[in-house]
Amino acid sequence: MRLLLHIGPDRRETPALRTGLRNQRDALAKRGVLVPTDTQEDLAERLLMAVLDPDHVDPMRFETGCVAPARQKLQRDALLTEVQGEISAHRPDTLILIAEPLGTALHRATERERLRTLLEEISTDIRIIAHLTDPTTMVLRHFAWQVMNGRSTPLDRDLALAAQTDWWQTCVDAMPRSEPELGCFEEIEGAPFWLDAAAFLRFWQEGFGIGSVQMERVAPGAFTADRMAEGLSRNLGLGDLPRFDATTDSGSEPSAAGLARARQMNALFRKVLASGKRVIPRALWREFLSEVQVKGPPIDPAPLEHCLGHLAGRTSPTAPNRVSWEEADPLFGFRASQYLLAFMYRIDKATRLAKRSDPQSHHPQITPHVTAILPPKAVANLAKLQGSPLAPHDHIGNCAEAEPLPPYDPVPPRADLPGTSGRIIVACMKNEAPYILEWIAYHRAIGIDGFLIYTNDCSDGTTELLERLQEMGLIQHRRNDDWKGKSPQQHALNRALKEDILRQAEWIVHIDVDEFINVRTGNGTLDDFFAVVPDASNIAMTWRLFGHNGVTGIADDFVIAQFDTCAPKYCPKPHTAWGFKTMFRNIGAYGKLSCHRPNKLDVAWQNRVKWVNGSGQDMTAEVCQNGWRNSRKSIGYDLLQLNHYALRSADSFLVKRQRGRALHVDRSIGLNYWIRMDWSDVRDVTIQRNIPRVKAEYDRLLTDPVLCDIHNRGLAWHRTKAAELREIEEFRALYDQVRQIRLNGTERAAYALALDTDS
Repeated sequence: MRLLLHIGPDRRETPALRTGLRNQRDALAKRGVLVPTDTQEDLAERLLMAVLDPDHVDPMRFETGCVAPARQKLQRDALLTEVQGEISAHRPDTLILIAEPLGTALHRATERERLRTLLEEISTDIRIIAHLTDPTTMVLRHFAWQVMNGRSTPLDRDLALAAQTDWWQTCVDAMPRSEPELGCFEEIEGAPFWLDAAAFLRFWQEGFGIGSVQMERVAPGAFTADRMAEGLSRNLGLGDLPRFDATTDSGSEPSAAGLARARQMNALFRKVLASGKRVIPRALWREFLSEVQVKGPPIDPAPLEHCLGHLAGRTSPTAPNRVSWEEADPLFGFRASQYLLAFMYRIDKATRLAKRSDPQSHHPQITPHVTAILPPKAVANLAKLQGSPLAPHDHIGNCAEAEPLPPYDPVPPRADLPGTSGRIIVACMKNEAPYILEWIAYHRAIGIDGFLIYTNDCSDGTTELLERLQEMGLIQHRRNDDWKGKSPQQHALNRALKEDILRQAEWIVHIDVDEFINVRTGNGTLDDFFAVVPDASNIAMTWRLFGHNGVTGIADDFVIAQFDTCAPKYCPKPHTAWGFKTMFRNIGAYGKLSCHRPNKLDVAWQNRVKWVNGSGQDMTAEVCQNGWRNSRKSIGYDLLQLNHYALRSADSFLVKRQRGRALHVDRSIGLNYWIRMDWSDVRDVTIQRNIPRVKAEYDRLLTDPVLCDIHNRGLAWHRTKAAELREIEEFRALYDQVRQIRLNGTERAAYALALDTDS
């Protein structure tokens, strides 16, 4: 098997290449080419951490607690096991790893040799590939990345080094001493030694052999969507490939003024840390830098050409006294000290949280209880997750979630909407009678105008309840008992697109009855959220998974009141935790409605749709074509999230598992679902501000005696069904098993990753 390792180092072309490979993973697999399922960005960071010298602490090692050599070794072994496992499963002819941090971080022979040793455990046929663009372009891209990650040193320092004939060695000799506690790292503050193409090539050839290293200069945009297939075929030797549909634009560069602001802020943040009295978590640091940005042109590369042109062989080295570059004006009378004062409240809050935290809590030991529950693979996963970038935690976001706040004000339903049916939810249901009225009342209270609901094979009164709501003019109900294809849900969604209520809709969202749109800004309505993102066409509403909260029975009480413990906000594994459902404008941009999102983007709308996350941040490039979950870059819950009560109570879980499965319950599947969904690590009561206005609408609905009777009979049916299931051996064993499980977030993620299926 041939191993192709792409080491960058360009910070625009390589992410585009990574995106293209990720989006074409299935097509490449048919040609015997394996792109690992772990996101290549995560893999790149883990690969770098695994090969660094023990005293070389980069930002990711520091941020994830992998400073200790023993923990670093765990990371290395875990990474190797995962990659070898995928190779065994797929038996590819070619394995592609994209890891541009290697090209920009490795300058020590010991680290290069450690990398070679690791790779040789995967394959002995190793080919190193590097793509460089123009040196001036690369240095500006790299400088922008450094500044937005904490660099405080002006660009003048790097340009002054250009007078030296041995750029590589000069930069390495000038490398600042790493001081992680002060936010100072080689990767952030160091000059880009790797710009010296000849020295760069020589360094990698010394480790892997002259015939094993391919370095090529490419024009900017070599891996854009319309040139991706050509770029892969030519530069990676993969043969003729079909045109890629993926959008691979990695976004625009920060403005020159924005970088000047960020660099000045970084210098002040260093002074704050140097006092030893405060901490600034790196995620918060980056958040501050994004908040001081202003629009404007990027840094002009022309003045740098005479300094750096010699690295491409176009000019001679420039003496320091000829360096004429000046940092841009930060504009609008910007004063970094004033912004620092404004940020101090959040810095002090982060400091208090850090002081209250038990350092050991981030790397918990395996208790006897957990040892008895976790299978061996989960125990191995736990060792990998602890202190890794994938370990769950709640240290992101700005929304206060645990403390009750005053109720939201009631909002009357929107008046007649001429020419449109308004904001419409499409839903599919089977045996959900006790939960429907709360769900309808809730979404009407926050600004949903109508519902199109499909049902199939119901026996608990769901069909009758929805028929009554239709008679009352509140919803539209369709029977879906004659569904065809892979699932009743997709059959219903295909039918829904032909309905007038959807054709005339302003906004469309497909969610289930156990999902609640939780708006966390303003008065908690959709109007409040839309006011913050007026130009958005697609809203990725990320799941927040709520566990059973110790509730066993099926109560006649609101779901949003009973269950208030959930997954932490930072929860990249298992993959279900960051799944999202989409609310989208009905503008004709997409041709198909699927479970999580609209699909089949019309080419005419390629550059006109705008996707935002739950914090209102643009994530278009990441998901406009495909994808149904957030990444570490696109996660956000500050303004809106989708509360997902997949389990509700333990009794409700039994009924859900039986639904459609007769009596032959596969225990591992039932346990799998519970493990993935029963998160109770943190408390989130933000949705409960809606309860008074939801109750008012709910009580109004129940004044209809027919509807009230159907609801009560449905509740009784579910309670009776749960009692019957507890008397069946297979169900009783599962019921007892799941109620005994007590796991923290990292343990739960490790267990979920050890299970085979997603059901």
